[in-house]
Amino acid sequence: MSQDLRRQEPLPVDAGRPAMSEIALSAEDREALRRAVLALEGPSYVARLSALAGRPIELLGQALPEPVSDMISRATQAALTRALRYALKTIPKEGKDPETRAHKALAVLSGAMGGALGVSAVLVELPISTTIMLRSIAWIAQSEGEDLEDPETALACVQVFALGGHSGSDNLHEAGYFAVRAAMAKSVTRALQQMAGRGVVDESTSAIMRLLAQIGSRFGVVVSQKAAAQAVPVLGAIGGAAVNAAFVDHFQRLARGHFTVRRLERTYGKGTVRQAYNQVRANIRI
Repeated sequence: MSQDLRRQEPLPVDAGRPAMSEIALSAEDREALRRAVLALEGPSYVARLSALAGRPIELLGQALPEPVSDMISRATQAALTRALRYALKTIPKEGKDPETRAHKALAVLSGAMGGALGVSAVLVELPISTTIMLRSIAWIAQSEGEDLEDPETALACVQVFALGGHSGSDNLHEAGYFAVRAAMAKSVTRALQQMAGRGVVDESTSAIMRLLAQIGSRFGVVVSQKAAAQAVPVLGAIGGAAVNAAFVDHFQRLARGHFTVRRLERTYGKGTVRQAYNQVRANIRI
């Protein structure tokens, strides 16, 4: 545990008890929240890619030709639209165990193609891998008690793609998970208002398109980083699979953290969970 604890608010009288004891979360839920904080506030995808590529990946991303970056940006939003249209409509409504391993294997397979064929293959495999990943995210949401027939849940699933799109200079990441949620809150509210009475997600509505554009701008950062890593000459098909494995695992971890927080909010209330979240974030070294 970090020595930075000494800078926080005074501890309870029993210094041996964690600050979390002030908030009425069960021991099991406190541990679930701790794991969620580690996932949502932990090392970025950039750090994992840098280790794979053997060099700072942010520099690689900046070196992508502008036409390639533009194509990736357009492909990212198109992939999100396609994924939202198809991925959530084929999830069984029963069962509690998310098939994250199967989804990860399928996405890694598509990534191996990207590694073998180069950056241009990203434009081909991105809609496939994004749809597979959104299905995995939906399974995780369902396992945390979400109703996949609720349009708000569908939007919460696709928002996971915005949680991973940060870099070292990203103020939203510095502010944390709740800052990213707050940045999207107005767009989500407008999308839900436009969907009211329909009972389904219509990705063609103007509000949904604006939300997808907002999410896509952040998701596109991660996709560009992945494309840059796959462009490294030493990364062949095996390297592409490793890059995609890290890519899928990153978003599955974010999804688990995100929907754990939402489950706890339904149980304890948003204010209580946010206070507990902030305590955990302050008291552990990420």
